[in-house]
Amino acid sequence: QVQLVESGGGLVQAGGSLRLSCAASGSIFSGRSMAWYRQTPGKQREFVARIFSGGSKSYADSVKGRFTISRDNAQNILYLQMNSLKPEDTGVYYCYCYIFSDYWGQGTQVTVSS
Repeated sequence: QVQLVESGGGLVQAGGSLRLSCAASGSIFSGRSMAWYRQTPGKQREFVARIFSGGSKSYADSVKGRFTISRDNAQNILYLQMNSLKPEDTGVYYCYCYIFSDYWGQGTQVTVSS
C-alpha cells in the first residue's frame, strides 16, 4: 500500500519561508521520481517541482529560483524548501508519485499573507 503524508504547511508573511515534508512508504521511495503539486480554489492542480530517481530536478517557471526540491532516500522523505514566498503561492500542496497508478498525499495548506 502506497502512503504519502505531507506536513509543514502554515501561515507565513510574504517574503518568508516554509519547508514542506512528505513521508513516503519505504518500498516505493527509492528509484521513483517524486513531485509536488499545488491547488488553489477554483483552479486546476498545478505542477510545482519534480525530482527524479537520479537526482535531477525540474521546476515550474513560477517557482524557479525560490523553491528547492530534495529527497532523503535513507529516511524516505521528500522536501520542498520554499523561500521568498508570495501571496500567489497560497494553496494546498500535494506530494505525488506514479507507480502503475497515481498516488497523492492528503495535502498541506500553505497561506502567504501580503
